[in-house]
Amino acid sequence: MEYRQLGSSDLQVSALALGTMTFGEQNSEADAHAQLNYAVSRGVNFIDTAEMYPVAPRAETVHRTEAYIGSWLKHQQRDKLILASKIAGPARGFSWIRGTPRINREHLTAAIDGSLRRLQTDYVDLYQLHWPDRYVPMFGATSYDVTQERDSTPIAEQLQVLAELVQAGKVRHIGLSNETPWGVSEFVRCAEQLGLPKIVSVQNAYHLLNRTFESGLAEVCHHTNVGLLAYSPLAFGWLSGKYIADPNAHGRITLFPGFGQRYNKPNVPPATKEYLRIAQEAGLTPATMALAFARTRWFNSSVILGATTLEQLKENLDSAEVMLTAEVLEKIEAVHRIYPNPAP
Repeated sequence: MEYRQLGSSDLQVSALALGTMTFGEQNSEADAHAQLNYAVSRGVNFIDTAEMYPVAPRAETVHRTEAYIGSWLKHQQRDKLILASKIAGPARGFSWIRGTPRINREHLTAAIDGSLRRLQTDYVDLYQLHWPDRYVPMFGATSYDVTQERDSTPIAEQLQVLAELVQAGKVRHIGLSNETPWGVSEFVRCAEQLGLPKIVSVQNAYHLLNRTFESGLAEVCHHTNVGLLAYSPLAFGWLSGKYIADPNAHGRITLFPGFGQRYNKPNVPPATKEYLRIAQEAGLTPATMALAFARTRWFNSSVILGATTLEQLKENLDSAEVMLTAEVLEKIEAVHRIYPNPAP
């Protein structure tokens, strides 16, 4: 397993991380512990979770993922692991989280204390804002609509509270998720101007069907030394090929159709078929090719894997040593030119 410095932090994270959003919905506590043990045995030191997990989010299961990790973490050597969690923002409602979550002093304080209690630890290594407190287009929306702007907590105020959490020892580093180029730039600018902790990472979707990070965000993150944590590297299972073989295949797309709307786009199936063809010609499984592609992009600090079975997790982790040939990369670029970002 390769380890990489996460942005400007002192964290050395594994190039493949374990995502946990299935814990508590598709995976039992025993399943979760088995995945965690196996991932660590393969060199994974970076575990990512969130207060709103599992997915699909609902009041009956909220916080269960962190609790499952906590019952495992209390038996581990804490300083050997890098643990990340997230505070939910207001973008998606979730009235069952603090009566509709916000990212302000009251909610940040309550959220981190709740996460630490469930995770059974004194600190998280990385604390991320799951969505901006302000309006931004996301999850399949591609155009900024100025009429949707709403009152939001100023970025400087959010950073001030995060700085206090760092000073209190509850958080080592801070990061963003589902952010825009302007948002990353503004968080960095405010931190520099006010002498507050700088964000070290942004966790956004990145995969063969959505390479929008490569434009504005790649430039911003390069110049500000902010690392990408790429989520959904298999596009909710599309890049495994299973939905091409069987549109009703078991998986998150069919289990939670409303949660996968960003993939319900006309060019997703034809683009996916082309990537499957390239993988087959190269003697690779589709998932291995997709993960190797994401892992080897110059701007990527770590790729966050999600699996529901140990067999899936093993295949995903096996991709850690795979390097794509120049020929395969050229074929991928050819498809990207025909079907650019069909699932943004």
